[in-house]
Amino acid sequence: MTQFSSFDRQMMALALEEANKALYLSNPNPRVGCVITKGEQIVGQGFTQQVGSQHAEIEAIANARRLGASDADFATSTFYVTLEPCSHTGRTPPCCDALTQLSPKRVVIAMQDPNPKVSGRGIASLEKHGIKVDVGLMAHEAALLNPGFIKRMTQGLPYVRMKIASSLDGRTALPNGKSQWITGPAARADGHHWRAQACAILSGVGTVKEDDPALSVREVSTSRQPLRVIVDSQLEIPLGAKALRDANAIIVCANPEPNHLKRIQKELAVRGIEVIQIPNTKGKVDLPKLFAYLANEREMNEVHVESGYKLNGSLLREGCVDELLIYKAPCFLGEGLGMVNIGPLQELSQRDSWRIIEHTLIGDDLRIRALRR
Repeated sequence: MTQFSSFDRQMMALALEEANKALYLSNPNPRVGCVITKGEQIVGQGFTQQVGSQHAEIEAIANARRLGASDADFATSTFYVTLEPCSHTGRTPPCCDALTQLSPKRVVIAMQDPNPKVSGRGIASLEKHGIKVDVGLMAHEAALLNPGFIKRMTQGLPYVRMKIASSLDGRTALPNGKSQWITGPAARADGHHWRAQACAILSGVGTVKEDDPALSVREVSTSRQPLRVIVDSQLEIPLGAKALRDANAIIVCANPEPNHLKRIQKELAVRGIEVIQIPNTKGKVDLPKLFAYLANEREMNEVHVESGYKLNGSLLREGCVDELLIYKAPCFLGEGLGMVNIGPLQELSQRDSWRIIEHTLIGDDLRIRALRR
């Protein structure tokens, strides 16, 4: 096993900070950071840009050159990269080729790329060219930056995070459906931070009809808006809904009346909005197939869910949710709509168990993050 130095750990920590800068930016590519050192001096650093633009290693090389690094400097340098350099031609040329041309003395990699097109080939290519490669430094931290990319590459599914805002007694709306706003402004802004990370924001037609949400990122700065995905089995969505304001949306239905389907498809096609059918045997949207479609056909790494208790319950019952993001406001609402439509259960052993991984105050509200056990 490689013995990494304290300097190695410091540099990989900086590379992870670089990768974090791509949090809102790089989808569907993974968030990757790179730091280049000569001796114990940093000579370049960078992170993955928008899809189709430069990867972290190329950004770091360009940064180093702008700061005056020469080919001789690169030949005696060490590259710290949070993910194995790619070895295939996709939207950009292989990063491995750029590194082998510079022939650094060492490359330190946090984790192997789960993409089957790479998956060790990048490491093998570097070693074939005589470059020393060390793998595994802060691999866990690197993986935490890319749960969606890893899941899409290994399981053909996106990482699904469900956000719920409720009172202390678990109410998400009053009996009349009013829910704006249960939580405070700090929690709402924090929710937009999680929206911005996602490739798509998914909601149901009930939420659209009740609240008319924009389903966009507004509280944090981002150059990329997630796709809006509306689950609407029978195509009941109002065509004037804010969620249909531009082409960055799709509607997923089941088996609506054929003439109605054709009419809605025709009307929305003018706006560039696609209506797709993914039905199950019960006349509803097949949710597992929907997520497989989003991963494999749309290259979605992370999907952020903000829907009502009915769709929340369906998603949980069908095992579609990886993480719960719950904001608890310090208040009681009494009667009202719950968080999820599940049950009734007959035994406690039937309950759906989760493991809390974080709890912290966001303004006056409590944020809880939990993973399925």
